Amino acid sequence: MILSFNSKKQLSQFLAEDIGKGDITSALLPKRKISVRIISRENAIVAGASHAKEIFKLKECNAKILKKDGSRIKPNQTLMIITGDAGKILTCERTALNILTRMSGIATQTNELVKKIPKKTKLYATRKTAPGLRYFDKEAVEIGGGKKHRLRLDEMVMIKDNHIVVGDSLLSLINKAKKKYKKFEVEVENTSDALLAAKEGATIIMLDNFSPSQIKRTINRLKNQKLRNKVMLEASGGINSKNISMYGKTGVDIISVGSITNSVKGIDMSLEI
Repeated sequence: MILSFNSKKQLSQFLAEDIGKGDITSALLPKRKISVRIISRENAIVAGASHAKEIFKLKECNAKILKKDGSRIKPNQTLMIITGDAGKILTCERTALNILTRMSGIATQTNELVKKIPKKTKLYATRKTAPGLRYFDKEAVEIGGGKKHRLRLDEMVMIKDNHIVVGDSLLSLINKAKKKYKKFEVEVENTSDALLAAKEGATIIMLDNFSPSQIKRTINRLKNQKLRNKVMLEASGGINSKNISMYGKTGVDIISVGSITNSVKGIDMSLEI
């Protein structure tokens, strides 16, 4: 069974987690309608604005988005105006900001990396996300110009090193995969295994922890055996803003970077009355 994702339900759970039995501080406030704005303190790519709006809507507050997801925002610019009961707005404040700052941080970091590689090379996210946040993290990657890769384990076979250790061999696992699936990916740690995976029909070959020079040598070997055009090549492991340009010049089709979701620096944003 394929599980569907309900973002509204997830946002409601996030808000309920923060509220607990009730916002006892905001309950002290008089019933009063106010207007507030969310501003950015730094340059960023906006992501999560639609979800932040939904959070305020859950408490019957009206939110107007001034900077849509994917927009660039500068310091002190307003991205959203919210009107409604003061207590309800303040109850939603932290949950909405948490989504906005994290997603905008991911989108911004992704966009900076995308600009450092050729357009034909795609930047992919990984499954290195916080539990419960994968949908939002991967959406932010796309907003920043990257790709999601797999959201879940049921989307595509990916044979990794630990699978090979437990299984009989790389070849046996590839043969099993071919019998059931048209597409599958294989992680390799050396050129010999990359050639084997290509010969046996892997759709994507992940070159794990290869240096740029190792990748180039592997690509040349694949070309010599007329295998390069039959597979997509993915560079992964230890890739960051300092070396991604070198990996982009190797000729790989995909570069996957776990840090854009597992080590994200949130954008500084605040809600002001």
